[in-house]
Amino acid sequence: MDGLQGLIEQTNGLVWGSDTVSYPPVLILLLATGLYLTVRLGFMPIRRIPYAFGELFRKRSKDGEEGDVSPFAALMTALSSTIGTGNIAGVAVAIAIGGPGAVFWMWVTALVGMASKYAEGVLAVRFREVDQSGRHVGGPMYYIKNGMGPKWAWLGVVFAGFGILASWGTGASIQSNSIADALRETYGVTPWLSGLVLATGAAAVILGGIKRIANVASGLVPAMATAYLLAGLVVIGLNIEAVPAALATIVGQAFGFDAAKGGFVGGLLLLSMQKGVARGIFSNEAGQGSAPIAHAAAQNKDPVNQGIVAMLGTFIDTIVVCSITALVIVTAGIIPEACAPFVRESLILLPEGCETGSPLTVAAFENSLPGIGRHIVALGLTLFGFTTILGWSYYGERCCEFLFGERSILPFRLSWILVVFLGAVVLMAERNPEITDIVSLFWLVADTLTGLMAAPNLVALLVLSPLIAKMTKDYFAAEKLSKR
Repeated sequence: MDGLQGLIEQTNGLVWGSDTVSYPPVLILLLATGLYLTVRLGFMPIRRIPYAFGELFRKRSKDGEEGDVSPFAALMTALSSTIGTGNIAGVAVAIAIGGPGAVFWMWVTALVGMASKYAEGVLAVRFREVDQSGRHVGGPMYYIKNGMGPKWAWLGVVFAGFGILASWGTGASIQSNSIADALRETYGVTPWLSGLVLATGAAAVILGGIKRIANVASGLVPAMATAYLLAGLVVIGLNIEAVPAALATIVGQAFGFDAAKGGFVGGLLLLSMQKGVARGIFSNEAGQGSAPIAHAAAQNKDPVNQGIVAMLGTFIDTIVVCSITALVIVTAGIIPEACAPFVRESLILLPEGCETGSPLTVAAFENSLPGIGRHIVALGLTLFGFTTILGWSYYGERCCEFLFGERSILPFRLSWILVVFLGAVVLMAERNPEITDIVSLFWLVADTLTGLMAAPNLVALLVLSPLIAKMTKDYFAAEKLSKR
């Protein structure tokens, strides 16, 4: 068991970074691919953000147009999986370990990640297929097979395999586990009851397929995101005088300047960059290859137009939602300087009063809204986690169909419902050291698999980048002519 755990920890370090691996290859490749595509596209994703929002609300599906759901619904389905616990707990971890400067690098990661998400959306629609039931299916496994050629089909198989395993872990069990834990700690709800409700709710939605998932996501995602943003803005408003100093701290520490020590600290720069980039990518999934599976179902015959809509997912997730959480935490001023060395060395054995993850976010909201803040975070984690369960169920289902055919869809859905339930009820055995070790190991495995999904996808984005650039150039050239 110890040997297996050591191997998994080493692999995880290569993906996301660790104390011994400061420059993980996969994480660097994710960031480098986004930067390369940003430059190759002439910074179009950043320059065209206002245009993208215009297309999101202007574009409406037409009768007879290919696809299963509207472009807006496809984006909401993708956002349902990205706006999750990472926006609440992940941001807090980044700040606690890497300092407020990590927030700046989350922003940078999102801005270059928009190009990756755009490219994924373009390729998803360009190379999608129609299965025997008439569903439009796509994603990295399809644009690897159809775009790079049959000799690369094995790479699509690798992606789909990692996708199924990661969906069971990141998308089902871990989300239900986090929700059940939050409900138990805040309201005393027993984990088996949380698991039963979550499994029943998930079954009612995912058994209806992509159209039902998209309908639920289209209503729930905007509502929950808006409610959380409004609550966050209230807290920031109550601490408005601290905002300028918070922004100055974020930018200063991002480049290694520590006001407390009166100068530049190289280690702080590296730590802020590493944790900010890692948490940013983990939150918005840019380059990971999950979101294009949802965008492939869009009723949009223009790949570039859907790519433009797709890139908004990264902007909304990180630049908007994560920034609210970050400002709530930083303006609250609740991280004692004495805690920093302990927090950066360990996420488990912390002195009393030093928090990380969701407890830190709870403390920040409670600081300004006593008696209310913890409910905001608990309900936010519940809703965000539930929509992530829905979004990832579709991703895993499409990967399963790619590998095993349509007959595997119903068994996969039933397995998904079971895993959601088991992910919650395992909390009831947490006092058993062996069970606790297994759960911790499973979290680590899920984290690793989520990162490994990215590798085949990034290869495809780089190989197909000339096609993406040409299609982008032709799209905007045609638009310019149409306005004359």
